[in-house]
Amino acid sequence: MDGPPANDCCSICHGNFHLPHQANCSHWYCGNCILEVWNHGSALQPCKCPLCRRQITLLVPSQASYQQVHDPEASGILNRIQAYNRLFGSQSTGLGQRLQDLPFLLKRLFRELMDPQRSLPFVIRARVFLALISTAIYVLSPVDIIPEALFGVLGLLDDVIIALIFFLHVGTLYRAILVRRYGGP
Repeated sequence: MDGPPANDCCSICHGNFHLPHQANCSHWYCGNCILEVWNHGSALQPCKCPLCRRQITLLVPSQASYQQVHDPEASGILNRIQAYNRLFGSQSTGLGQRLQDLPFLLKRLFRELMDPQRSLPFVIRARVFLALISTAIYVLSPVDIIPEALFGVLGLLDDVIIALIFFLHVGTLYRAILVRRYGGP
């Protein structure tokens, strides 16, 4: 599914979606509606999601929205979204924000990896699979920084930390791809 849920509406205008965009908090909005929310706040800071109040640092258009680039009105909105993503998409975020963005990024990445119609660069695919294989080998191997045999549940801590580092690395990598793809040149 590369669009808002069926029978859903924009929570800002309460109408059908026009150029739907998904925020990094996983909520969907009309492209123009979320830009209006940003315009009514500080132009130097990303806007907050009207539903969950998290900072929106990345707006990803649906496939249908991105295909309307030839329509002048849609093109203007998409250009403003690209400017928004250039301003806030690659800015440094704290660990808390990265952890909150993980479900959104991993769900989109998994969908993109499994869909043969999508074009994720080979180098990125290779990095994701290499990191996944390396993490799996470390977690499954008996050689650990803190061995489970000696320290029990505490020994699982290093495995959890390595898995978390893997997910954060993959999420950051995919976020950079989305910013480059939807943030323009």
